[in-house]
Amino acid sequence: MCIMSSQKNGTLYIGVTNGLQRRVFEHKNKLISRFTAKYALNHLVYYEVFDSILVAIDREKQLKQWNRNWKLSLIEKSNPCWKDLSEESLSAEDFLLEPGSPIKSGTTE
Repeated sequence: MCIMSSQKNGTLYIGVTNGLQRRVFEHKNKLISRFTAKYALNHLVYYEVFDSILVAIDREKQLKQWNRNWKLSLIEKSNPCWKDLSEESLSAEDFLLEPGSPIKSGTTE
């Protein structure tokens, strides 16, 4: 599950993927939707990795129901500067949903 943004406090996109690195590439290259291209949703500002796609989908649905301030607080708790986490030196394991992988949240630490 990931949150993409256009800029700090900008438009947000919440989605689920089984390949975060691929999804970020698609967003950055405007390959997936007019909404993504229109709002330049190309900054990975938050992500979580789950063992189960069903759990990831449930989390996505949960976050989509949250009000905007809750979403902003979630992002700023782990990424206060709204860095593009895809530019951080993350390992391949951080970008792939692997069976048996631990649940993780994207952070800037």
